[in-house]
Amino acid sequence: MPKDDPTWAFARATIPLVEGWIAHLRTQDGTSGFGYVSTAAHLGTNPELAKTAFETFATLLIGRDAHDLDGILAELEQRMTGQMSVKAGIDCALHELKARMVNVPLWRLFGEQFRSSVPVIRTMAIKSPVEMAAQAQRLVDDGYTYLKIKIHGEVDDDLACVRAIREQVGESVHLTVDANQSYTPANAIKALNKMADLGVELAEQPVSVDDCVGLKRVTDSVPIIVEADEGANSLDAVRHLVSNRIVNAISLKIPQLGGLRNTMAAAKICEAAGIQYRMGGAVGPRLLTAQGMHLCATFSSLGYACEFGEFVRLLDDPTAGIEIKDGVMTLPSGIGSGICVPSVDGEVGVRT
Repeated sequence: MPKDDPTWAFARATIPLVEGWIAHLRTQDGTSGFGYVSTAAHLGTNPELAKTAFETFATLLIGRDAHDLDGILAELEQRMTGQMSVKAGIDCALHELKARMVNVPLWRLFGEQFRSSVPVIRTMAIKSPVEMAAQAQRLVDDGYTYLKIKIHGEVDDDLACVRAIREQVGESVHLTVDANQSYTPANAIKALNKMADLGVELAEQPVSVDDCVGLKRVTDSVPIIVEADEGANSLDAVRHLVSNRIVNAISLKIPQLGGLRNTMAAAKICEAAGIQYRMGGAVGPRLLTAQGMHLCATFSSLGYACEFGEFVRLLDDPTAGIEIKDGVMTLPSGIGSGICVPSVDGEVGVRT
């Protein structure tokens, strides 16, 4: 899926397109379940490696009882090391499949519904201050009141971008920043204290995931929320981050954590520790976003706006069924995730 802006850049790379696979599982009676397998390099995979890993495990699914989610996912965890995005695609497809088999919306598999909509935060790529201010204004004009500013670890440059955006959009718009690990702890503390004066509310992964000591120092030294993103890449990592109070918040991403089941478990870990959490920006098709929204609907608490708008900037999305209106994502209706899926093996796409 090409991005609408081929020069879209963040601190670690310029990424003109997003690649992945649609995982399709089907029962004997013809019921289908779909999931998205992201092949982003930072998730430790690539298109061919992900396809091979999926197909290897898929052979073990043949003949299994599709209702036995616990058994299948336990075997998946045992047999597949790493490959979190592949696990996530299988996990999401299995949950979608079960929801369709029992004729319920996806959220019902995870508990009580606490919300039917959430505010959406949109992400702005690294550009000049003037360009980013103009980009911010376009998003505000489209109804968004939460913006995430990509920065790259150069204090003066980053401050100039944040200041330009704040001056452009005014005081009522919520601003966050994401350095994608590009700061040293000292520079993060310097930059974030100044950004706090500009009304920045949250900073995502300011320092390296390998520097938990430095990350905690940043958290303890700035007046804004410090959130783990890349560092929250497994349940063990989430436990470590929250039990040691290394951050104030956790960004939960389905492909990074290995699926809906693990993402819900991570949310429970955060709740037990009194750490704020929300759904982070998993870049992919509407299918992935809708499944994330169903899970989010069952979270008993939600710390901040969720990054459910990433599909908007992708072209050629093969799935359909959700849109953002006035900066808000509404829970899709219908059984499963409520998404229209692509045709597979000659089938007509089904509106779930």
